[in-house]
Amino acid sequence: MGFSQALSGVNAASQQLDVIGNNISNSQTKGFKSGSVQFSDVFANSAVGLGTRVSGVLQDFTTGSLESTGRNLDIAISGSGFLRFQQEGEVGYSRNGQLTLTSDGFLENAQGARLMGYGLADATNVNSGVVTGGQPQVLNVPAADMQASATGATGVGIRMLLNLDASTVADDTSTAVLYDSLAAKQNEDTTQQTSIDYNYSTSFTVYDSQGAQHNSTLYFQKTDDNTWNVRTALDGILTDQNVSMTFDEDGKLATIDGEDATATPVNWPELDFTANELGDGVNEISATFNLAGSTQFSNDSTVKSLAQDGYSSGALVGISFADDGSVVGSYSNEKTVNLGQVALATFRNPEGLTPSGGNLFSATVDSGNELLGTAGTGTLGSIASETLEASNVDLTKELVNLIIAQRNYQANTNSIRTQSEVMDQIAQLR
Repeated sequence: MGFSQALSGVNAASQQLDVIGNNISNSQTKGFKSGSVQFSDVFANSAVGLGTRVSGVLQDFTTGSLESTGRNLDIAISGSGFLRFQQEGEVGYSRNGQLTLTSDGFLENAQGARLMGYGLADATNVNSGVVTGGQPQVLNVPAADMQASATGATGVGIRMLLNLDASTVADDTSTAVLYDSLAAKQNEDTTQQTSIDYNYSTSFTVYDSQGAQHNSTLYFQKTDDNTWNVRTALDGILTDQNVSMTFDEDGKLATIDGEDATATPVNWPELDFTANELGDGVNEISATFNLAGSTQFSNDSTVKSLAQDGYSSGALVGISFADDGSVVGSYSNEKTVNLGQVALATFRNPEGLTPSGGNLFSATVDSGNELLGTAGTGTLGSIASETLEASNVDLTKELVNLIIAQRNYQANTNSIRTQSEVMDQIAQLR
């Protein structure tokens, strides 16, 4: 008579209690995946088994509930996939997206592991664009300011939708007195001024190549039925350009500088501001002047919408995450730009991953090689910002399992006690 069967049961139940205790202790650990014990029986060419053993601890990779935190550096994966981290040269995988931004721009978890992904083409230029593909690198949020962009630099230029009052009387004009050059304005030389007549004017801001703001004013003068002339000024300095507009009988824009305004595409004129208005030290401004949809109806002259593509420089004021994992930088000039993109990994057999502590898993031969991608592609889930994934531990289930494991442990110890009593009886035989 042996004790090995009952002893193996005690050992197996003890390991089961360890796993259950670990699950319970991590019920509030974000991204934690619960484990369960797998048992197998033991035979050695015998009709009677030799007991049991723990054949493995299986991780449950079902997704935990997603909980909103309102913190911009908290992220969760809605769907499959793992965040990729690097710590001391080793790569690990996690579902815990509790991040902090270090003073040198790295995104780290509480254990110091750094988030990996795809960075900018040029780390010194926040507008250089994110380069995806290839091997992910440790993400770094650059501290560089966003460079200013002159109006017209992106090719969008100035887009204006307006209505000019068809009932305007051509002779009912106002007069503007403008300087002829920047030098004349700086010297307050009133002998170098020009007076122009206009029926309607509107102003808006444009930016030069160094991000300085300039006030551009358009003066609309009705010269004939359905015909208008546009003069431009910058900071009170008259330019030497004119733009002509004609409308058809229905009040729709017909031509612009003699070009068909209904053609596809329309050859829109450009508004040019030179050194005569800007001074030296900055590039000239040359911006497409797009008036698509403008009308001449018998309503008040007014600008319906206005947009221009220039902006001043800006300092980084915060970051957030988009659904596709893009790291979005917000700047003091009210612009946003993608500064990187989080890389996600998936495995053919996630249950083959090995827990390595610190909310990380390590790849093994059983898990297979990582399959890399970005959020929302293939089978990979999307990134949920200001959200964390809760532990998938079912506390009620674990407490029930705890009772069952305790009963199992007690039953095996009772088996040992019983066998010990039987041995005592045998020893007392005469």
